Amino acid sequence: MLSDIHDFLEAGVEKFNRPEFIENDPIGIPRRFTKLQDIEIMGFWTAMLAWGQRKTIIQKATELAQLMDNAPFDFILNHSESERQRFLSFKHRTFQTTDTLYFLEFLQQFYKRHDSLEEAFARFMNPDEPTTENALIGFHRFFFQLPDAPARTQKHIPTPLRNSTCKRLNMFLRWMVRTDENGVDFGLWKNISPAQLLIPLDVHVDRVARRFGLLQRKQTDWQAVLELTQTLRRFDPNDPVKYDFALFGLGVLEKEGF
Repeated sequence: MLSDIHDFLEAGVEKFNRPEFIENDPIGIPRRFTKLQDIEIMGFWTAMLAWGQRKTIIQKATELAQLMDNAPFDFILNHSESERQRFLSFKHRTFQTTDTLYFLEFLQQFYKRHDSLEEAFARFMNPDEPTTENALIGFHRFFFQLPDAPARTQKHIPTPLRNSTCKRLNMFLRWMVRTDENGVDFGLWKNISPAQLLIPLDVHVDRVARRFGLLQRKQTDWQAVLELTQTLRRFDPNDPVKYDFALFGLGVLEKEGF
């Protein structure tokens, strides 16, 4: 039975882990850039906006890039306080002006001192840790360490300590860390291993995983993320989240009636 599921998932990875799917996926936004920091900034912010319809997510992330003159790193590093006024009307669902302004503040302060956003995650975990759990916990605390950090913005940066699935952060880490010859994920970060990544658990992945008996926990929470990832490690211990392509892709096609 498990071997049949394994074969089915591998076929799903082969089907959906392809460059032609980039255009209609949020990862297409950071794919427009070549500089490491541009990719990080747009990848991170796009992932944090990634709830709702993919078409709308792509539109809002495109708008965000335009507000940064389509040069995210240069803008983040060098913009003045007055230039933040242009972002006052930027909103996406519950992501409001206060959140936008704090993201700008954090990113500017961070990149004045560090070369890569990888440092904000990898510094909180050891190379021999089984998962990125401590990296996510540490990043949440680090992100909100500035004196003017608004409490309302914390809902946009999840943490395992609140039992969140951390779907968007896990997706961002997948983009930055894992790599293969198919050219979808970036594989730019080298201090975190693909083997340590955790599955981005959303409604599509959750539904398909439960149907195939890959996830038994009733709640869709952090423990469910750990359980499903551990199950997927039985199929590929070195790259368990590659099956995100299969589970998510199958779930989306199912929802759209294909």
